[in-house]
Amino acid sequence: MAETRTGATTLKGNPVDLAGPELKVGDAAPDFTLQDDGLGDVTLGDSGGKTRIIATVPSLDTPVCHEETKKFNDQAKDLSDTEILVVSMDLPFGQKRWCGAEGVESVKTLSAHRCTKFGEDYGVLIAGGPLDRCLARAIFVVGADGNLKHVEYVGEIADHPNYDAALAAAKS
Repeated sequence: MAETRTGATTLKGNPVDLAGPELKVGDAAPDFTLQDDGLGDVTLGDSGGKTRIIATVPSLDTPVCHEETKKFNDQAKDLSDTEILVVSMDLPFGQKRWCGAEGVESVKTLSAHRCTKFGEDYGVLIAGGPLDRCLARAIFVVGADGNLKHVEYVGEIADHPNYDAALAAAKS
């Protein structure tokens, strides 16, 4: 397993260990292979040439993740040449069911359930505790050049990210 970072992220005030490095603005976004709700493989390169907002969440079936995904879905219409990806460990079947029930059609939900590599590469894999193997809440804005334009590891997993900062980075 990758290096573990402790202390910067909490769940209800309790420290959470995250596996992997802390990515920074200017870093190359790690490539990935995730599964979409049709069980197809999706890579970062599939949306090359576009700006990508990658939101990692513990599970779509929790209140903050639910609200966050709906908010990004609503904002997607105001973003040109931008793809919004919401990544969780939820199974693709559950993601498809959730999107259908909520009318979410403007963001793409992707599942990292097959392995922990995505979570480790992006530094969001929770290592231990009640959310072991889930992904911490974070936002990554990847420019058309493949480099990170904005990175936010949300300090308290139960809190919302800074939507305005992420959307501003995507539009810049």
